[in-house]
Amino acid sequence: MANGQWYPAEWPERIRALAEGALTPVVPRRAATVMLLKDTDTGPAVHMLRRRASMAFAGGAYAYPGGGVDPRDDDRHVRWAGPTRAWWANRLGVDETAAQAIVCAAVRETYEEAGVLLAGPTPDSVVGDTTGETWEADRAALVARDLSFAEFLDRRGLVLRSDLLGAWARWITPEFETRRYDTWFFVAVLPEGQRSRNASTEADHTVWIAPGEAAAGYDKGDLTMMPPTIATLRGLIPYGSAAEALSSAPERDLTPVLAQARLEDGEIVLSWPGHEEFTKHIPTDLSTGGAPA
Repeated sequence: MANGQWYPAEWPERIRALAEGALTPVVPRRAATVMLLKDTDTGPAVHMLRRRASMAFAGGAYAYPGGGVDPRDDDRHVRWAGPTRAWWANRLGVDETAAQAIVCAAVRETYEEAGVLLAGPTPDSVVGDTTGETWEADRAALVARDLSFAEFLDRRGLVLRSDLLGAWARWITPEFETRRYDTWFFVAVLPEGQRSRNASTEADHTVWIAPGEAAAGYDKGDLTMMPPTIATLRGLIPYGSAAEALSSAPERDLTPVLAQARLEDGEIVLSWPGHEEFTKHIPTDLSTGGAPA
């Protein structure tokens, strides 16, 4: 039975073009995504959204709230609490300005797409209810990029709580994709008093689901996911609580995972180093009509 691995039909042709020098890789954009967790009677659940089928990239796939970095977050002064920018730079493998922008993207995108805000009026507090007309107006302005995240925090008198995030993994979109992202995956716990919702225009459905249940749905082919999503999801399964998962984040390996394609025995072999379950064997002759195995 086929699993739910997202595999675009145009990939084999792009892989061949890349190997022949006919395709120039696009420079990946920096991005961040957050695995938002909460505890339930049966263990932790993770917030996932289903991308609209009409989306050009990964339509119909389940994912986490996330998106690209806003370049304005590189150099603007951001109200900040938790580990320093230098600490985050070392953890994420980038310089301090990039580290600030990536962490800001994680917090901003979680608010934009799930209505959950990892910020508070003081370095040791978190805002409660984020619903209401004025909150929604600010969220819409963030989505439209009419308002920078630093301006949003200043307007609200809030401090970004970087200590509520844990860096979990880093994946880079394959070189043969037209839309490429260098994505840092984070884990966070739903703050007390806040509620998630589907605030994203890119998603038609959201769900709180146990990581093991979601992984089982993928294995059965019921839930479509990209390799980074199911890989990070499986990494959450061993933990008995949201806090336990968050506390383990500093031990996670952030070596970037980038798909590789090689020619072997008349096939193109597509693989993700360290993640054998995603390996695909693609016939080199498109005329055979063979499907990737």
